[in-house]
Amino acid sequence: MANKELNKRVGPIKKLTVILKKHSGRDSSGTISVRHQGRRQKRYYRQVDFKRDKRDIEAEVIRIEKDPNRNAHIALVKYKDGELRYIIHPEGLKIGDKIVASNNADIKVGNAMPLSKIPLGMIIHNVELYPGKGGQIARGAGTTAVVVAKEGGYVDVKLQSGAIRKFFPDCYATIGRVGNIEFKDEIIGNAGRKILMGIRPTVRGTAQDPRSHPHGGGEGRSGEGMHPKTPWGKPARGNRTRNKRKWSNKFIVRRRK
Repeated sequence: MANKELNKRVGPIKKLTVILKKHSGRDSSGTISVRHQGRRQKRYYRQVDFKRDKRDIEAEVIRIEKDPNRNAHIALVKYKDGELRYIIHPEGLKIGDKIVASNNADIKVGNAMPLSKIPLGMIIHNVELYPGKGGQIARGAGTTAVVVAKEGGYVDVKLQSGAIRKFFPDCYATIGRVGNIEFKDEIIGNAGRKILMGIRPTVRGTAQDPRSHPHGGGEGRSGEGMHPKTPWGKPARGNRTRNKRKWSNKFIVRRRK
């Protein structure tokens, strides 16, 4: 998307924003459960419409904005009854375009419809896992999903990872690819900006003292001197750390590996 259309002057719609609380990697007990987080700037969360549940009412794209909480841009749309909502901005959707969420919508970028009505081979995003829950799949910048088959009461969709998964035919999805594909080429520039993003420095274990990390200590620059370990002394490579749970493969047609 050309940066010419990206709004940089006007702030977000106040009614569609809430203050995003900072947790700095701490859990409910106040202890750090995720390291290297903190000192983030104050943020306002934009309430994005992932459900697209305002059906059969046409909306016009008013402007395209940058969202500090996600790598994809968002589009502000105004419905005919005057209501304003944010949606994920798909590639190719421009200011002034008309979009609609409907069972009988046209196959056009930005329109939302059930998977059962989307033709095979169509690129989609913001796909629901369960009807009415709101899009949970393919929401990041540049991501896509593709409808590959319709059989046995399900719709098979190929995901960005390469996996193929069954979806209920009543699940809604939006036509097109998520915009802002070039986000991965952006250069952060300096450490200060990284801090303002809420990401604190990560220090190598070998550069720490032996009380802080198993790899620490030693005279001068020294290697790990052991099998790689986490800061808590557990093996860092090779050993599986996930609990053995019985995951259901009922909806998985082909795994990503």
